[in-house]
Order: sequence, then C-alpha cells, then structure tokens
Amino acid sequence: MRRVAITGFGIISPVGNSVRETWDAVVGCRSGLGPITYFDASTFPTRIAGEVKQFRFWDFWKARGSSYRLPSNLSQTSKLSIHAACEAWDHAGLARARIDPERLGVYIGAGKGESLGDLEFLGAFFPRCIRADGSVDLERFVAEALKRYDGSGEIEVEPGRIMVHLAELFNARGPVSTCLTACAAGAQAVGEALRIIRCGEADVMIAGGSHSMITPQSIMGFCLLNALSTDNDRPQQASRPFDKTRNGFVLSEGAAVLILEELEFARQRGAEIFAELAGYGCTCDAFRVTDPHPDGTGQALAMRRSLDDAGIDLDLIDYINAHGTSTADNDETETLAIKKVFGERAYKVPVSSTKSVTGHLIAAAGALETVFCALAIRHGTLPPTINYQESDPACDLDYVPNTPREARVRAALTNSFGFGGQNTSLVIRAL
Repeated sequence: MRRVAITGFGIISPVGNSVRETWDAVVGCRSGLGPITYFDASTFPTRIAGEVKQFRFWDFWKARGSSYRLPSNLSQTSKLSIHAACEAWDHAGLARARIDPERLGVYIGAGKGESLGDLEFLGAFFPRCIRADGSVDLERFVAEALKRYDGSGEIEVEPGRIMVHLAELFNARGPVSTCLTACAAGAQAVGEALRIIRCGEADVMIAGGSHSMITPQSIMGFCLLNALSTDNDRPQQASRPFDKTRNGFVLSEGAAVLILEELEFARQRGAEIFAELAGYGCTCDAFRVTDPHPDGTGQALAMRRSLDDAGIDLDLIDYINAHGTSTADNDETETLAIKKVFGERAYKVPVSSTKSVTGHLIAAAGALETVFCALAIRHGTLPPTINYQESDPACDLDYVPNTPREARVRAALTNSFGFGGQNTSLVIRAL
C-alpha cells in the first residue's frame, strides 16, 4: 500500500497568521477569543468569537506576485484558504519541485460563507417593501433586491469555489473535490486525500479546511441551539473543554492546509517529512442533526477504523487531540467513546482540546488539529487544554490541563465530530 507523508502546513487562525504563530500561541496557552467586531452583537446572548486578527489579504496577495487573477469580491473563507495553502505550498518546497499537474489534487473541507441572504442585505431594503396593512409588496421587493444583487458575489460564497481557486492557483489537474460535513469536514477532506494518494490517483494532494461564518445568522442559529458559551465578560476563559462548568463552544474562523505526498515521491525529491498520515476512519451516528449519539458508538467506531487502517496497536497512541468542543454533550460522549476504544489504557493516554485556545473553526477545525498532532510529534510537546479548573465526574481522563507537557509521541489520534453525526478520526505517526 502506498504510504502518505505530511511535508508541509499552512495555518491562519484567531491566534496567528502562520503555523509558527499559531503553534507558539497554543503551547503558550494564549487564547485568541474576544468580542465580536464584524457586526453589532450587543443584542445577542453570545457576543464573543475567535476572529482572525490583522488579516490584510490583498497586501499578502500583492506581495506574493502571483499571475493568477482573483475576483475582487472573494469571500473571506476563500481568502483564508488561499493564505493557508500558499504557506503550506512554500513550507513543503513545492515551488521547486517537478510535479505532473495531472498527479496533483485538491481536497478541501468548507462551508457556506457570507451570503446575499444575510440580514444586512435584506435589512437594507425589506422594511420599505412592507405595506401599511403588513403585507409585502413583492414587485418592489424584487426591484429593490435586483438593484443590489451581485451574481458573481453570490457564486463566490459557495464552498466549491475554494477548490476551484486552489486548483487554478497551483495548476492542479488531478482529483479535486470539496467536503461539506460540518465540523468533521476538514479532517474528512484530509482522510479522503489520503485515500486518493493510496489508490494511485495522485502523488501530491493539497488538503485541509477553511471556514468563516461569524455572521448574525450563524450566531443566532447556534444561540437558539444553546450551543455557544455566553461568558461574554471573560472571552478568553469561555472555551473550557471537559471542565464541569463548560457552557458551550466559541465560534471561530480560519484555515489549515496540509501537503500530503506519496512517501517515495517525497523522498525522491528530497522533501522534509514531518510525519506520516497513517489512518482514516469515518462513520455516521444516523441519530440526530445536532446531538451526538449518547452512547458514543459511532465515534468509537471511527477511532477503531482509523487505528485498523493505520495497522497500529493501541499501545502506540501517545496522544489524542480531542474534538473537545466545550459543550456538555460532546465532551461527555467523546470521553465515553475513548474509553470504549482504549479500555483501561484510556486513563494513561493524554487527551487535550486545543479549541480551548483557538475556539471552534467548524469546517477548518479537523485540519487544524491534524497539524497540531504532527507538530506534537515533531516537537515532543503535548498542547494543553487551558481553562481546566473543575473536574467533571463524567470526564475523568488526563486532559493535559493548563500547561503543555513534554512527551515522546510515536503516534497521535485526532477526532472531529460534526452536526448530523459525522465522525472522523485520523492517525498520524512519526517516521
């Protein structure tokens, strides 16, 4: 079976606009969460999020000097993905490599970004379309909407546009696809890219996730589900996975991209290899749209499948990067699932949730946390779960509380569980 090497990373997140900045913040326990500035959230129950800071995309793009022409109405999600992909491409040294374009592919996990259905768009004219009797003047509504309609802008917020831009930017003519499985999307895209290289359809894959959905609709929707933390007065402490006082996740934005290469291809071109992407498991709870199955069966099966796919023993897993959203249901269920898989050894395997620092990047989360696993292997450092103060009897594993830990990591497991019961686990191991 063709083996797959990880040869490059790119990250932009609420705690840094590069891999180094982000990793330094994670192991330095520096949260990137704060008040929402993208819109007036003063009337919302949740008024905090993880926004990317000092992100001047067009300055970055101009300095890069690329001949590829980007549309001026590029979505935030696309901007983030291009930024991360360019860093990953450079990090892997692919600009100097000789790659057959037909052996180069793209697989990106993404989600819907800004849209013309946004409240701001409708709010600009809809009130003027209401007659005195409360009915809607449809003729005026259509006329007013068409004045503001931007067809190309609406196309740009579609998740599939990201893969198109990356394919054209890097001349990738091999397999190109987008994964839309909510919070599992980034990890699932990486796993599917692994399969594509294994089966011989590509030698190099640009894989990862990107998402920006800090909008009134998204915040409103998650608030209605009681999924978000309402600790608005202390945003940096709001995300506290596995802590007894946890009360919801913090929505964030960002992108993470990995360069995956067939191992011998990478070796022949002299690439630096950071780790091996060794296993991928994917399942569905088929239970409920917003809640994981309480017995953790689907999550446990995803972990088992990734371990079986990697062909490694449980005893080789030295670290688990948990989905760890800081919601009551997820953290308890994931803890239970880990125990189902690892048995008594579950209490000896360090588990942490880096969402305590970065917040939840939704479709980008799994890819970001895959990078963190590779960096944990490279640096021999386990990232911590910050804000962990009060233990929960239902969450009784070793969550690497509050400070990073030096440790040898032979192999790591990362979990990503999305709405709809989508479960994805990946195994990354040292080479």
